[in-house]
Amino acid sequence: MVVEQQKLNVSNVMKVGDRVRVKESVVVYHHPEHRGQAFEIKGTEGEISAIVTQWNDRPVSANFPLLVQFSKKFKAHLREDELEVI
Repeated sequence: MVVEQQKLNVSNVMKVGDRVRVKESVVVYHHPEHRGQAFEIKGTEGEISAIVTQWNDRPVSANFPLLVQFSKKFKAHLREDELEVI
């Protein structure tokens, strides 16, 4: 599993359940309160809910492998370098 994570550029430091904060400037267009508009999420805190390494039981190399749940209605896929563990 560790070898697969390293091949897919997935962190060995961050794991499901970690509290994280967005440390880089990230603009999303799917925020539920600002749908269709640019919305900056820098500084927003959430929890890693999944690390995407497989799809239909096959390994994948996701560009944004960390799925972060920010609120009940808002989650986003992000890269490790955009987040910091808190």
